[in-house]
Amino acid sequence: MTMPFDLRSLRVFLAVVDEGGFSAAARSLHLAQSAVSQTIATLEQRLGLTLFQRRERRVGLTPEGEALVGRARDLLARAEATHLAMRELHDLVKGELRIGIPSMLGSYYFPPLLMGFKARHPGIRLTVVEAGARRLQAMIAGGELDLGVVIDDGASRHLTRRPLVSEEMVVCVPRDHPFASRDGVSPAAFFAEPLVLFQDGYFHREFVDTLARETGADADIAFESNLIPLTKAIVRQGFGITTFLRRVVEEPALAAVSFDPPAWLSLSLAWAEGAYLSRAERAFVDFVLDHR
Repeated sequence: MTMPFDLRSLRVFLAVVDEGGFSAAARSLHLAQSAVSQTIATLEQRLGLTLFQRRERRVGLTPEGEALVGRARDLLARAEATHLAMRELHDLVKGELRIGIPSMLGSYYFPPLLMGFKARHPGIRLTVVEAGARRLQAMIAGGELDLGVVIDDGASRHLTRRPLVSEEMVVCVPRDHPFASRDGVSPAAFFAEPLVLFQDGYFHREFVDTLARETGADADIAFESNLIPLTKAIVRQGFGITTFLRRVVEEPALAAVSFDPPAWLSLSLAWAEGAYLSRAERAFVDFVLDHR
């Protein structure tokens, strides 16, 4: 039985979807617009379906086109995994790893691991993406990243996870702050202070929002910043306090004080459920788990 489409036509189809039109798709694929239009017309003819609604200067998906998008992405992902597996039968290793890391871990936990892995495998290029934990989950599930670090809270569905590290979230204050001499800080006391917090989508902010819901407190947000050095500077100057992983607070001008009761976060190394791991990806997973 002859298939009504090939992988090339599906790539062109998805390019039109992702780029929002035939002209933009042609530019991204380095093809003539006429070639893109002909490929889509042939695909529609073979399927016996209309995939796009063609309006003046606008292109939209029909319901049939919408139904094809997910299946097309899945087929192309499977084809890429198969191609990679066949290449590796000839000892060819994937030359790039795309890794997603939350900012706190990217700055204070992962650099030695990344450098150690690079020293052992100098031929593998590492592309590191720093973003909020929820954004990283979506990027891994969508195939934009090969591996990433996620919060091990049960919400990361469709991901295969390996426990990585359990870290204490602590209250971060200046050394001369009244909290600095305490053994623990209650959530109520924490929320009574002006806070410097990450924006939505980061596990730092999600931790604080969850703590607020659980205790019925309202957060007094003085500043929002995803930049750790800026957040530390604001705290050092006494304009607010924050919470960090304990290892992030290690500097003379700041004090790390446990919450009362202590609060811990479990983080995992994750990849898309059912995804084929190349030798490079498997080597990275093994290296990180061996050097936790």
